[in-house]
Amino acid sequence: MANLDYRALAVLEAVASHGSFEKAALALGITQSAVSQRIKALEDASGRLLIVRGQPAVPTGLGQRLIAHHRNVKLMEASLDIDLGNSVSMPEIALAVDADSLATWFHASLPALLAPPRCQLDVRLADSDTALQLVRQGSVFGCVAGAPEVPADNAAGTTVTALGVLRYVCVATPVFAGHWFGDGFSADAVQLAPAAVSDRRLLARFLHQELDMQAQFPHHTVPVSAALGDCILGSLAYGLMPQRQAAAALAAERLVDLLPGRTLDVPLSWHAWTLDAPFTKLLSEQIVSSARRYLLQNAVA
Repeated sequence: MANLDYRALAVLEAVASHGSFEKAALALGITQSAVSQRIKALEDASGRLLIVRGQPAVPTGLGQRLIAHHRNVKLMEASLDIDLGNSVSMPEIALAVDADSLATWFHASLPALLAPPRCQLDVRLADSDTALQLVRQGSVFGCVAGAPEVPADNAAGTTVTALGVLRYVCVATPVFAGHWFGDGFSADAVQLAPAAVSDRRLLARFLHQELDMQAQFPHHTVPVSAALGDCILGSLAYGLMPQRQAAAALAAERLVDLLPGRTLDVPLSWHAWTLDAPFTKLLSEQIVSSARRYLLQNAVA
């Protein structure tokens, strides 16, 4: 598309972010009619539908690509203003991160960016498959993700950097283990005992790996890592916890390892758009550095 209308692209981004023409108009301080006109002008120029009208309004594939282009251009313009010594507002950078990374190592990457602040971070909680999709769509600048359920090619213009392995152990309190697993951690017991999971697929993988089990199992879904830990420590369920996160409770015998010596290793990677901007480079460097200090390196996953 030649001669892109960047004001119209800003409207397209607002509609996608807010999910409706009306909310986009309120956020931008213009009329809903003006929003509709600018979206229609973009669609006429491209000859393609860019927004699927509905509740919510959702961008098409081309719409997502144009939004990603617009966000990247804004970051590059902010970088240029910094180089020129111009006064600029802090650019916004959206990221997608899994619950366990947020609860363990991810926060260590933030001080260099936020003290003093160099950008506005929008950190979104997402499992690996969702996070990768958000990067491919251009909805986020980067994500922390494990291997997807269905391998896919990386989006053009993105890089992938291995971070290390997050190792999980399967734990419960002694009281819970005594009640539900008194005769051992077996497939029969697992089909009765309640588990707590943030991503069911992780525990399913562990149970298949260790018990050759493919059957359904009862579980509570608790997407926030701290709340999941409280559920396990409160003797309400068993579940997987990052080994380093569980280490103190295991040492104090507040938790027991249900299968000593058996772990689940999840390799994590950093997926990000390739942008030559100082704050995006620093962001990627800090995330990679923090992850590699915390995660296992050279582990067999």
